[in-house]
Amino acid sequence: MKLEVKGIRKSFGETEVLHGINFEVENGKALGLLGRNGAGKTTTIRILMDVFHADSGDIFLDGKKFVPSRHQIGYLPEERGLYPKRTVIDQMVYLAQLRGMKAGEAKKNAVRWLERLEVGEYAARKLETLSKGNQQKVQLAATLVCDPEIVILDEPFSGLDPVNSQILKDVVNELIQEDRIVIFSSHQMSYVEEFCDNIAVINHGEVVLAGELKEIRKEYGRNRLMLAAENYSLDELAQKAQREWNAIVNVSGRKKEFLILELKEKTDRRGFLEQLMRSDVEVEKFGGYEPSLNDIFVSKVGEEA
Repeated sequence: MKLEVKGIRKSFGETEVLHGINFEVENGKALGLLGRNGAGKTTTIRILMDVFHADSGDIFLDGKKFVPSRHQIGYLPEERGLYPKRTVIDQMVYLAQLRGMKAGEAKKNAVRWLERLEVGEYAARKLETLSKGNQQKVQLAATLVCDPEIVILDEPFSGLDPVNSQILKDVVNELIQEDRIVIFSSHQMSYVEEFCDNIAVINHGEVVLAGELKEIRKEYGRNRLMLAAENYSLDELAQKAQREWNAIVNVSGRKKEFLILELKEKTDRRGFLEQLMRSDVEVEKFGGYEPSLNDIFVSKVGEEA
């Protein structure tokens, strides 16, 4: 399956908040939908869910007009929405029935997902009596109880400790491997890097970056190097680079253990390495630098911060 979002525009009153959103996601390859708070991610998701109607643009599934009511969609919102004073199993069955399941099938699915997420022992308890982490796992179970073809996860790891995070990671990987369409939205970039083959970055209602994450990282790392020395601190090494190598490299940043250098135009890695080896620098770490998703995200949407 392939879900394609093409030219989506949306206004509230006289303010246009989406200015022609375009991206696509295929089954078996999760999409990271990213953006700062207020960028337009939630509005886009609500249009996909048919909560809002777009003013213009189209959404297609396998080349045909996408009609959300004809498909099972599992949505885990950032703002949790279960009933605290109802028992876990009752509200899961209720939500599954709202999505068209018969009572028997709904209860069977509810029990299966609660057990899979290791909260089956709490099925008969009121939600408010559970810890925050277990409430989050129940929320995910409610998202998946209808066996959705399309799964949209908005900040799914919020409030989870490392053990529960691992359980959720395993479930997300299973969903991807089962060839469901998975859209993953989070400000925790490490999770996006772990799950997502592709990303779409929204800023001020526009997609400012989209494509395969591996290729995007490769492109952003082009002409960038990492360098650390045994006989120079990073501050000393940066000063040396600015003083002696400023014709061929710029110091573009640093991490905890190395400098990030950017080769200037008409300079290649080999030429810089030869000059480096003729210097008194005892090289500890040298090689191409591939930026993290967090670096890329900040470079695209962090100018206002």
